[in-house]
Amino acid sequence: MTDATLADLRKSLEDEKAALEQQLGELALDDGRRLSFDQNFADSSQVTAERGEFEAVSGSLQASLDDVKDALVRFDNGVYGQCEGCGQPIAPARLEAKPAARHCIDCANRR
Repeated sequence: MTDATLADLRKSLEDEKAALEQQLGELALDDGRRLSFDQNFADSSQVTAERGEFEAVSGSLQASLDDVKDALVRFDNGVYGQCEGCGQPIAPARLEAKPAARHCIDCANRR
């Protein structure tokens, strides 16, 4: 992989990290960890549904953010683009499609 391609991938990861952090910040968190729900709302099943949806969305965003941060650490450690399963290089096309990929396509398919 060329230095320019690596620089583009790192920029993509940094942009994605910023976007994910912004999305998490926009969830109107009360104490930085969870959304405040009105317990006096007449339809408690609606509150329960909204809480479940919030937890699913925020969990997914946090998992994506963690993956991106891990990829940036791999960049810093000089092992970005190396499959964590078999140790072989991850195809550039896969990294372009999914910059935070940890596994080559073969290892990912085995999981």
